[in-house]
Amino acid sequence: MTGIRKASIADLAEIEGCAIAAYTLYVERIGREPAPMVANFAASIEKGHLHVAQEDGQVVGFVVFYPEQDHVHLENVAVTPGFQNRGIGRKLIGFVEQQAKQDGFTRIELYTNASMTENLELYPRLGFEQFDRRLEDGFDRVYFSKTLD
Repeated sequence: MTGIRKASIADLAEIEGCAIAAYTLYVERIGREPAPMVANFAASIEKGHLHVAQEDGQVVGFVVFYPEQDHVHLENVAVTPGFQNRGIGRKLIGFVEQQAKQDGFTRIELYTNASMTENLELYPRLGFEQFDRRLEDGFDRVYFSKTLD
């Protein structure tokens, strides 16, 4: 059973390992490390923005999200490759939706790299709609939004 909890600094090495494992396949597609591979996870933990998915005491995924003006920004969601395709990513995104509603937000926004074609198919299946696409920091980013019930 996968549990989700707020991350602590003791989780940092496992989170960084998860990010590297989950995003390495995109390096060749993008031509450099995707932003999540070089993110400051310690700062996200310190701010309370990072939650981990655990199975049997092991971090198997994580999500970074925070309030931003009139919506919740979902910055990063990753699952360790050996645990992918088990619904953990969907569970993490569902957790973000639940927390956003609980905090009075009615919308979640996120972006993904256009080269992460799997995400371009996944997010619409989860009820997200594309609303923008632009180059930022040298990345071709596709923006999605979801209105919460």
